[in-house]
Amino acid sequence: MSDSSGLYVVVLAGGISHERDVSLRSGRRVADALIAAGHRVVLRDPDAGLLPFLANERPDVVFPALHGSSGEDGSLLDLLAAIEVPTVGSSGAAARRAWSKPVASSLLSGVGVAVPESIVLSHESFRELGASSVLKVVRSTLEGDLVVKPASGGSAQGVTIVEDTNDLPRAMVEAFTYADVAVVERRIFGTEIAVTVVDTGDGPRALTAVEIEPTTGVYSFQARYNAGETTFYAPSRLDEATAAAVSTAAVLAHRTLGLRDLSRVDFIVDGEGTPWFLEANVIPGLTETSLVPLAIEASGTTAAALYGSLVEVARARSN
Repeated sequence: MSDSSGLYVVVLAGGISHERDVSLRSGRRVADALIAAGHRVVLRDPDAGLLPFLANERPDVVFPALHGSSGEDGSLLDLLAAIEVPTVGSSGAAARRAWSKPVASSLLSGVGVAVPESIVLSHESFRELGASSVLKVVRSTLEGDLVVKPASGGSAQGVTIVEDTNDLPRAMVEAFTYADVAVVERRIFGTEIAVTVVDTGDGPRALTAVEIEPTTGVYSFQARYNAGETTFYAPSRLDEATAAAVSTAAVLAHRTLGLRDLSRVDFIVDGEGTPWFLEANVIPGLTETSLVPLAIEASGTTAAALYGSLVEVARARSN
């Protein structure tokens, strides 16, 4: 329980998803920030001993820094709610809405956010209906360059930009490596923007938008986590009206999906200034090269202050 040194916080990091290494880096950064804010922190991997550990320790708050299915598919969040452990972040139900890119896109399209035209394909239907027949329909329906990606997951793993339709079969195989459902969508050309949305008790608000400019032109896994492979602009170079429109769309996405405390919403802003929704992240990357820390710094606060506020909000919510 808490003592004079602050709240007792368990930071969860690691897991068994494809994003384990990134999660460990995020968790360490969160732990360091919370220690700087005066809290007592234990960094813990979600293993078979986690639930008994939490039941015995009864920490004041759990702060998940688990990327991929380990933390973002809602399963663990449901379990934490079931054992009544105050937790920073979204509920299991909200996490599932964001975890499924097709579900999130459908919900946001319904409230007027621009979403790229797409076709969603399960691995099973791809096999049963025949790859050649399925891809023929895809090619005739979605013109121009395409983006193929797993229907769930993050860090651009399994994502392929298809400029030559002959590369489409390989892109499908790559996506199905990471999920049983793949999304094939029309590629939107423009500026990639990430907006961090936070709620420390006064309602969700957008932090400074971050513009992403990879040296290769593609924001790949390597570009995300290897220093020097991407140039970030915080604040973005968008004009004031477009930046405001992106921030509004991010907060709308956060609210529509029912997210809580902290999220990151990603867009492509086209040449006409329209923000096109790509995905929402309920446990975004918090590493030294991640977008959320850049947004925090550009917004005039610190990770210690923000994460400290989030654990206090989570604790207060349980009272």
